[in-house]
Amino acid sequence: MTDNARARKLADRIQVVVAETLDRRIKDPRLGFVTITDARVTGDLREATVFYTVYGDDEERAASAAALESAKGVLRSEVGRQTGVRFTPTLAFVPDALPDNARTIEDLLDKARAKDAEVREVSTGKTYAAGADPYRKDDEADTDDETDRTDGAASE
Repeated sequence: MTDNARARKLADRIQVVVAETLDRRIKDPRLGFVTITDARVTGDLREATVFYTVYGDDEERAASAAALESAKGVLRSEVGRQTGVRFTPTLAFVPDALPDNARTIEDLLDKARAKDAEVREVSTGKTYAAGADPYRKDDEADTDDETDRTDGAASE
């Protein structure tokens, strides 16, 4: 039976070990500004997926992906040494889609803001068709209802 808490702890540890090893030991010139964003381990603790982002253009992303693939053995050895698990999980590096998703959401929000501004601009100076608010009651009727309610509550 698998222990999800153990898999989460191992994934968190793998994320830290890989990030530190990339920073301190891997001196590949192809490796750009890489950030390890997440790590996930399967329930049997045999495979680990490491998510990363690279600051730069597509060429730098491709070079960093190649550098991570070539450093996979060193990174796996370091993970095995620092975690102390019986079977060191295999590492798979996957570019994180989070920045692309965030950019898409920001674009959609910008479109919505522009549409709201357009509607606001069109509606300035316009009036309601049936007056200010045809459903609003007089203020006197509202205060009479409130006094009736408080009188009824006090008499009970």
